[in-house]
Amino acid sequence: MFRRNKSAEPAAQTPAIDPNLPADQQPKGKPTPSRKEAEAARKAALSGSADPKAARNASREARFKEREAARAALMSGDPKRLPARDAGPVKAYVRDYIDSRLSVGELFIPVALAVLLLGFLHVDWVQLLLVYIWIFMLVGVVIDGLWIWFRLRRNLAEKLPNEDHSGATFYGIMRALQLRRFRLPPPRVGIGGKPAKPRRR
Repeated sequence: MFRRNKSAEPAAQTPAIDPNLPADQQPKGKPTPSRKEAEAARKAALSGSADPKAARNASREARFKEREAARAALMSGDPKRLPARDAGPVKAYVRDYIDSRLSVGELFIPVALAVLLLGFLHVDWVQLLLVYIWIFMLVGVVIDGLWIWFRLRRNLAEKLPNEDHSGATFYGIMRALQLRRFRLPPPRVGIGGKPAKPRRR
């Protein structure tokens, strides 16, 4: 008769978990959140939204804006806005050196397209000619790449001896393989070292 009715007591309220505190700093009497719950709370706090879909959309929009800003910086050619991959006096010299000459590599894509189209002609002498053109083109690209590698190493050692040259020759070879119109940042000099014509917007 003196027993207390347990059903009459109010149910104990489970303390809320503070997502801003790590597990070992939760107040006493509060349950320790699982690792999954803590990670979800941290991501929600960082994104500013507890809605996973809204967080994904916000992250996607942020990445899109970053890519657009990086492309705008490359298109402008402003040295102060260039990404780290293209910034610095070494990369600027490499770009000017590559843009001031006609590289075999920038002819590779047009020649490859011509060979592909002419390959549909089932004429024996045309097929044989295309084989020789293709071999000549590949050999020319390799020789031109080696020449660029040799000249850039020597010129950089002479003109910019105190700068870091790591990756500069590969950077130049890859730029030489691109069509001049699609090079980013845009060329500042034309073939022969003359100032390049501004691109039409």
